[in-house]
Amino acid sequence: MTEALIHKTAENSGHTAAATQPVESSAAPVPADVPLSSGDVEAAVHAIADRSRHAARRMAMANRAWKDRALRAVGTALQESTESILTANAMDVAAGKANGTSAAMLDRLTLTETRIAGLVSALENLANLPDPVGNVVRGQTLPNGLRLRQVNVPMGVVAAIYEARPNVTVDIAGLALKSGNAVILRGGSAAQATNEVLVRVLREALESVDLPADAVQTVDQYGRAGANVLMKARGRVDVLIPRGGRELIQTVVTNSAVPVIETGEGNVHIFIDESASEDMAVEILLNAKTQRPSVCNTVETLLVHSGSRVLPAVAAALRKAGVRLHTDERTRAALPASIESEPATDEDWATEYMDLDLAVAMVDSLDEAVSHIRTWSTGHTEAILTNDLSNAERFISEVDSAAVIVNASTRFTDGGELGLGAEVGISTQKLHARGPMGLTELTTTKWIVQGEGQVRG
Repeated sequence: MTEALIHKTAENSGHTAAATQPVESSAAPVPADVPLSSGDVEAAVHAIADRSRHAARRMAMANRAWKDRALRAVGTALQESTESILTANAMDVAAGKANGTSAAMLDRLTLTETRIAGLVSALENLANLPDPVGNVVRGQTLPNGLRLRQVNVPMGVVAAIYEARPNVTVDIAGLALKSGNAVILRGGSAAQATNEVLVRVLREALESVDLPADAVQTVDQYGRAGANVLMKARGRVDVLIPRGGRELIQTVVTNSAVPVIETGEGNVHIFIDESASEDMAVEILLNAKTQRPSVCNTVETLLVHSGSRVLPAVAAALRKAGVRLHTDERTRAALPASIESEPATDEDWATEYMDLDLAVAMVDSLDEAVSHIRTWSTGHTEAILTNDLSNAERFISEVDSAAVIVNASTRFTDGGELGLGAEVGISTQKLHARGPMGLTELTTTKWIVQGEGQVRG
């Protein structure tokens, strides 16, 4: 059972947040070392949410210069705290190894000086991006003289539940701050030591620029029971974003009373049509599979047109890089005997490996490739490698995923790579946000109507 599975004891005791209206509270959370009843946890998490709502009101009034100053203060604080962050992270990684955590999850859990520098760079990129708050989505003047504007405004209180990804703590907090929100984090027990240090650094940096420390809070000290209460805190929390494996995401979607933006697992496909060049296919597949196999935009299934001649070179390069191939019968027959593979099953077509494994199938047409993708895709990212413009256009039109890529690695489905500064997650749903979720996706809209005494007839 993963950290994602949330016990239901807390939600079945006492009233839920959905049954009450939020009230302002300055009470401190119950200390984490005190045994807590479900009612104690509920009261503590509600107090955190109420302080977040108060902080969100202040964040909504902060101008761009103020928020950008906060982001740069956080970046500086992360650099100055690198040693303490890495010390805490080493504890989490050691505990993960002792608990038998998979290599893919350990990779996500691990921070290095380079990765911390990457977080600092992402914060600087966020500071350089336009402020979405106040952006006019559309507007017009009606025949009766009313002037209308629909503008972006902050969501308010954004909560995030995720697992074993301390980088997400900084990414989500940075995006929330720039978009004028407050954020409540539940980062899971696997990264608890790291996240404790990161949250402290974030809060101190906010205070240093006279913004509310309570714009960044965590419920990690209340464990799974705290996550349960957070999911039920409708009216106190405006939106909840789960980020992690399928188990975590479905648990949150199923049990949450708070509106959820669903991020999805990445069963990602690349289709090589018969016109694709060998050099491009080899380079892209190696990048898409091996550059960082533990993340959601790595390719998991390769579809190769039966008329293509690139399969042996692609397979040889992947095997040399340590990739284990799971192939259908036609693919195995087309490969030299020196290239090892194992038979693929339906489970392979459905699996998000997050490791150096790749399912490979041969198809006879673009239609067959699209059909396979429709059957097995999670709607995350699909790519086609082709020199045929009509095939590229058909693939774009007929494949219904959050991101569709032509002649490039699937690893580009990422907020930072697409110019968003960072991302909260990659949404595979179709309401409000789809694909990498950056600053604009953490805002909603408000209608502003200005008149001169008009009344409705």
